[in-house]
Amino acid sequence: MEGIQEPMTRSLHRTLRRAVLEHAASERRRVFLPVLHVGTPGGPQALFAPGPLGATDHGLRTDVVAALLRRTAGAPDERLVWLTRAGDFELQDLDAFWLAAARAAALEAGVPLTMVIVNRHGWWDPRSGAGRTWKRLRDR
Repeated sequence: MEGIQEPMTRSLHRTLRRAVLEHAASERRRVFLPVLHVGTPGGPQALFAPGPLGATDHGLRTDVVAALLRRTAGAPDERLVWLTRAGDFELQDLDAFWLAAARAAALEAGVPLTMVIVNRHGWWDPRSGAGRTWKRLRDR
C-alpha cells in the first residue's frame, strides 16, 4: 500500500507536525491560495504557488514538482511534498492533480514519495488516509 503507514516513525511524526505548525503560524486568513512545498519543514524547502487556476496540465505540474525536488537539499527519503490549502481533509481535484504529478516526478527521479495535504489543524495523506489533527497545536 502506498502512503504513510501506521505506526510511523517518531522522526516523521515530528516532521509532519512541524509542517502544520509552520502553516498555522504563517497563514492566518481563512481563504487563501494553495501552495506546494517540497523539502523539509523547518529546514530547506522550495515553494510553488499555482495561482487561482493552478498548473492546468499534468505534464507542467510534473515538471514543477521535478524542479522543486532538484532544488531541495537533503537525503531523498527525508524530503516531503506537502500541499497547504484551506478546507477539510476530503479529496479535492487539486489534491489529486498534484499527487499524480508528485508520483510521476518521484518515479522519474527514483526517489521515495511522502506527500500530504496540510491545513491549519493537521495533515492528511490522500493515498493511505493516515492523518493527524490538533485542536490547539503549540510549538514545544
